[in-house]
Amino acid sequence: MTAEGHLIVAIAGAIFAKRAALTPELAHADWWHLISAALLTCLLPDIDHPKSFLGQRLRWISHPVARIVGHRGFTHSLLAVCGGIMLLQLHFPENAWIPPDAFQGMVVGYLSHIAADMLTPAGVPLLWPCRWRFCLPLLNSQKGNQLERVLSLSLMILALWFPADAPPFGADGWSAHLVNLAQSGFQRLFSKSTAQ
Repeated sequence: MTAEGHLIVAIAGAIFAKRAALTPELAHADWWHLISAALLTCLLPDIDHPKSFLGQRLRWISHPVARIVGHRGFTHSLLAVCGGIMLLQLHFPENAWIPPDAFQGMVVGYLSHIAADMLTPAGVPLLWPCRWRFCLPLLNSQKGNQLERVLSLSLMILALWFPADAPPFGADGWSAHLVNLAQSGFQRLFSKSTAQ
């Protein structure tokens, strides 16, 4: 995925995280903190690729990281996310200069990158050092980035369309409505196919 796609997906992820109230801090987050923090970290996993947007600007970091872990290795795993969270928690206590909403926005941005790279045929090693690759290959880089742009902008539109006042969980929550919608769609699909 290109840097443009990662930036758009990060903004969409931040908007969704706030509107869906994934955590109390995100529900009450300042938009400037949240979007800025997500944009700050959404390109960070590609520090392991010297030809990436960030790798070209930080060659002195990118080349050693690429030699040690390779592209789409450790930096694209849940272990890297947990390690980054622990590192920031140790160096910046709760009352430090990083507000909680910005801190969680940084996590959203990093996770949005990993989720977006899962949409490519190469996938990501979520459980690194285990070599399993997780992917849902919707995007093919050989065909240009038009499909990527359409998908990224569609995610942005869906995030903006998501109702901000929907309760997050429970019988009336958005997650329950999403599951019910998917279940009714599958029931309609199977009832049509069995009727034929």
